[in-house]
Amino acid sequence: MSGFNDSPFGDPFSDPSITSATNKPTVNGDSGLEDYNPFANQTTKPTNSVRGATNPPLVSPQPAVINTSSVGPMSNNNNMAPVPPPPYNPSAAVNIDHLQKQKEELDRREAELAEREERLRIEGNGVKRENNWPPIPAFCPVTPCFYQDINVEIPVEFQKIVRYVYYLWISYVGVLFINVLGALAALCEDIANSGGIFAFSLVALVFFTPLSFICWFRPLYKAFRNDSSFNFMIFFFVFFCQLVYVVLCAIGIPGMGSIGLFLAIKWSSGSPVIFNIFIFLCAIVMACYALASFLVLIKVHSIYRSTGASMQKAQQEFTQGVLRNETVQHAASAAAAGAARQAMSQQFGSTGNTTNTSGSGLRY
Repeated sequence: MSGFNDSPFGDPFSDPSITSATNKPTVNGDSGLEDYNPFANQTTKPTNSVRGATNPPLVSPQPAVINTSSVGPMSNNNNMAPVPPPPYNPSAAVNIDHLQKQKEELDRREAELAEREERLRIEGNGVKRENNWPPIPAFCPVTPCFYQDINVEIPVEFQKIVRYVYYLWISYVGVLFINVLGALAALCEDIANSGGIFAFSLVALVFFTPLSFICWFRPLYKAFRNDSSFNFMIFFFVFFCQLVYVVLCAIGIPGMGSIGLFLAIKWSSGSPVIFNIFIFLCAIVMACYALASFLVLIKVHSIYRSTGASMQKAQQEFTQGVLRNETVQHAASAAAAGAARQAMSQQFGSTGNTTNTSGSGLRY
């Protein structure tokens, strides 16, 4: 108990109330300390006591209510005026429309990717794809020659440019047909040398239509489909040659077999107005196609440079393609076998001749 005596607060059992309770004798059955209630002798404080800092008045809690109608800027007479609602902001509606359009675009691309993956999965399972181009009716005896589906075979980032080039090829067919009509109009007007121009325009329509598809559109299609530098080189070479030819046709140089600006100006003198308008329209269409071809060539070349393609890669692809070609392999093996047989026949023939002259050895 020395710890309590050493405490700065003294002995807690020396309190008078504790000592009186412990020394009080039991009266009327009281048990003394066991039943002692230290709060029994406390008197109730009067309710009319002075209220102060130590005894604050009892206040029933009330919820705080803010009068929003009185909140607002001060008016001229120092009264609180109500604040008008904020003005309508149309940018929020515009943002919602923009987000909705973006969501629709993403949904469309997701559907295209799902369709492409499904078709690639079917192709991977060994299902043979049927040719679908050119779109020939089923009752015709001729069947399509190519399988073409831009949404399936072309990567998403290159589908737009491939569609543009496809539409450009369709426009080229239309330009050739318009050139035939212009040459026919010149032939009907009995223009000099119009017969040769009309004949050449027909030949160009018949032959250049399939050749342009095979020689520059299909290489571009396969270049974007397989990331092939060799097909890019074929496209650039053929398409550039066609661009030069179309530019000369748009100028109207005599002997090119087309109606250009020079021939339109030359034939306009002494001809009907309708014929002159039609001839100039043919020349303008040819010039517009030449300009569109030039722009497409620049666009494809920029994409070609960004894909990391090069001449070395094209040469490597050409070498691998030639070595993997079955026809080339069969021809090379046949040539090697023929050369080996010829060398063996010459060797054994010379050996046989030597043994025969010596009178010994084997005979062949």
